[in-house]
Amino acid sequence: MFMSSADYRESLRRLEPRVFVNGRRVSSVADDPDLAPGVAAIGVTYDFALDPAKQVLMQATEAMSGQAVNRLLHINRSPQDLMYKLEAVRLICQEVGCAQRYLTQDALNAIWQATYALEAAEGGEAHQRFKAYLADVQARDLTLGVAMTDGKGDRSLHPHAQPNPDAYVRIVERRADGIVLRGTKAIVTGAPYMHEFLVMPCRTMGQADADYAVCCAVPLDAAGLTIAARPAGRPGESAAKFSARYGQSTGVLMFHDVFVPWAKVFMAGEWAHSSQLVTAYATHHRHSCIAARAGFGDLLIGAGVMMAEANGVPAEKFGHIRNSLVDLIKIVEGFYACGVAASVYGKVDPSGVAQPDDVFANIGKLLLSTQIYDMHRLAHEVSGGLIVALPGPDEDHNPETGADLAKALTANPNVPYQKRMDVARLLEDLTASKEAGWYSVISLHGGGSPQAMKREIWRNYPVQDRRQLVERLLDRGVLADAGDAPSRDKQPGRCCVEGCKTPEDLALPAPRRAQDAPE
Repeated sequence: MFMSSADYRESLRRLEPRVFVNGRRVSSVADDPDLAPGVAAIGVTYDFALDPAKQVLMQATEAMSGQAVNRLLHINRSPQDLMYKLEAVRLICQEVGCAQRYLTQDALNAIWQATYALEAAEGGEAHQRFKAYLADVQARDLTLGVAMTDGKGDRSLHPHAQPNPDAYVRIVERRADGIVLRGTKAIVTGAPYMHEFLVMPCRTMGQADADYAVCCAVPLDAAGLTIAARPAGRPGESAAKFSARYGQSTGVLMFHDVFVPWAKVFMAGEWAHSSQLVTAYATHHRHSCIAARAGFGDLLIGAGVMMAEANGVPAEKFGHIRNSLVDLIKIVEGFYACGVAASVYGKVDPSGVAQPDDVFANIGKLLLSTQIYDMHRLAHEVSGGLIVALPGPDEDHNPETGADLAKALTANPNVPYQKRMDVARLLEDLTASKEAGWYSVISLHGGGSPQAMKREIWRNYPVQDRRQLVERLLDRGVLADAGDAPSRDKQPGRCCVEGCKTPEDLALPAPRRAQDAPE
């Protein structure tokens, strides 16, 4: 079944969660004005899957059932699947800024991998339970939140050593029919308007932390679950040309003895398998973040071009404007190229899941994390200071000031005053507002801090192969015994598991680029 955005809203109305926004209880998450931009953004992921022009990217055939499902619920089975996902996420984020729902797919793929390994090593039914749960999620076209980041408390201490045990979500009771959870998840994307949450550990757990090694699914309106959230975007602000329509809420989830039946429990104390779950999810998610921020970058590039034209200094005539835009393009397409490489060099593990290449996925995410600030700066360079100096939109219609403003602030006679104002306020919203600051922080820390990415790059990069290469050169043995040369095939992330293929050999559909997709 494929839902539309209207179906999605109606499905939320059937739920009765305990949600608070800005200190007040929300009666309907589907209809609350403060959450409307977030609900609208998720709605796009539904409508795009129903659009015939976008279905090649937004629908996928699930191997488990043979049925078509939303791309963001699909288990990736090949490097080609990873490329489709990358392009789909970029396409959505060109429309809404941040797709949010791609976290669902990232988590589903990681849990598939981890439960497969757990069941293979220790027996039990974890993977079979997850497969049954996934089939239901796909059949109902649900959106799942990822409840991964705990409150953490004192970060120098492990979960079991925290003075407040509720700083992390943990199992407090094991019953014949399920488990009981208590604790706090601190940063949950789209929390108020998810159908269910995938609870996952946020770090590698040791034996002493076994109760915290829990992975399960919890409905939005589960008894004992309370959500305190922030508004999505800048709802109701007339100057917020983008984020008044599309935005993202985040929430804190407080579990007060929440019961979870065994059918929705996928890890319950198997601490030795927490590491694989955490690292697999991080790689999938960082790969998706690359595409998400590329879509956002496309918005900055387009708005920058339009603002320069409205200012009377079009890029095709003014080299300094053109150079700044090329620098912006270089950043966006540079980190996106890492996402493409992570897809092409992706490897299929024993569970059948195609995981993006760890090195390229982490490098791409590291680049966007640190260069988001340069993206904003370059957008400011081509736009000028007017984007933060304009009076509010209501002044445009003030009979005392409107006509004088229109006369004074029209630059290019071919661009109407109102269009120049709209583009300027859009750029302020995307690059200089509180929403812009939010984009910066989620780009920097979303999916893990830059230090986490550097750790993964170092852990997965074939540093010793590089060292041996130089040792051979120094010993002058490179020509004498070429058989000792490091094999490209043995270096993780440097040769396709399915054989080295050019991207064209992957038979990707036209259009290859999300931004070239027909409307």
